[in-house]
Amino acid sequence: MKKYIIIVVLAAVSINSYAQTKTSKKKFELTARPSDHFMLQLSSDRWMGAPDSISSHRKGTSRGANIYFMLDKVFKTNPHFSVAFGLGFGTSHLFFNKMSVDITGATPILGFNNLDAAPKYSKYKVSTTYLELPVELRYFSNPEKINKSFKLALGVKAGILLNAHSKGKGDYTEKLSSKSYYNSSRLVGTARIGYGYLSLFGAYNLTSIFKDKVAEDMKLLQIGITISGL
Repeated sequence: MKKYIIIVVLAAVSINSYAQTKTSKKKFELTARPSDHFMLQLSSDRWMGAPDSISSHRKGTSRGANIYFMLDKVFKTNPHFSVAFGLGFGTSHLFFNKMSVDITGATPILGFNNLDAAPKYSKYKVSTTYLELPVELRYFSNPEKINKSFKLALGVKAGILLNAHSKGKGDYTEKLSSKSYYNSSRLVGTARIGYGYLSLFGAYNLTSIFKDKVAEDMKLLQIGITISGL
């Protein structure tokens, strides 16, 4: 986590120094500009650090969807930069083939059950939903027209787990909910780069998904696109 913060700070200082040489005494009209107050993210998800016994049972493309409403405050000393913060929801859906995850189990270790011998579900997923507070340091090459601007953002988001459930579909549908094996909060490092309304983003958990000694030290990685505006 400390290394990530150092990288963010060094990147911000470097970009700020470069932007100041470009802006000099130029004045910008910012009263009517859109400021990325709304962000919708669609991602491909992966549990990093998962052992082969789990990774080998991934099915198709696991996915996530995040939505945030942000406030954007422009730096008076350099309008290329702003700091944004807000509130929203982050979701993730991990799909498995011939494996179930016993999130409602009573054992001290989270059970990943291999179903190769007798497949119980044709479709199976484990899903989480977090209430999140994202914070971003943003750079725009054109502060007056963000919809025609190169953009870069580095940040973090803190989240509280609202829901965790598994859902299997086969001859019947079974949905089970429990947060007992999960850490109740998370901290995530984020980065975005793009142009106009579209950008690529990455988000990586700085904290483990599951409680200590319950499962392997797995962290969620999300890579996808962000649609932003307003």
